[in-house]
Amino acid sequence: MRKLYSGLAWTVSGAVVVQAAAIAFAFGGMLNLIAEGGVVDKALLESFQAAGVGEMGFLVHGLVGGVLIPLVAVALLIVSFFVRVRGTKLWAAITLGLVVLQVTLGFSITGSPYLGIIHGANALAIVVAGAVAALRVRRARLTETAASLEGATSDAVSA
Repeated sequence: MRKLYSGLAWTVSGAVVVQAAAIAFAFGGMLNLIAEGGVVDKALLESFQAAGVGEMGFLVHGLVGGVLIPLVAVALLIVSFFVRVRGTKLWAAITLGLVVLQVTLGFSITGSPYLGIIHGANALAIVVAGAVAALRVRRARLTETAASLEGATSDAVSA
């Protein structure tokens, strides 16, 4: 269960990195379209036929952020109840809470573009929370291994 928990936590962090790359690719393509004389307007965005470089980035950003990351974060919280390491439930809950905030901000950006500032900063917080969640399990394993080696050494010395 610890490996599954750690894998899910790293998946959340990695998926946020994929999401950041996808949106950078999308906006780079949009800027390229504008630089070549194209126009980005509501009709173009609703047609899904821009066929410009980077258009796929918007789709990847939406699917990873709106579907994949929330599902993995929920799975992380569920798995945390079966992992016997201190703090796993807390960090899984923090990660899920940040993901819920992120999705809410993502859908609210069209109404208030300034929320994009919080959306970007919160993405970094999700990466950190996922990494901390994964590293807590690793640290617990290393501590247990060191304790068992220390116990074995003291038994050998007393014999």
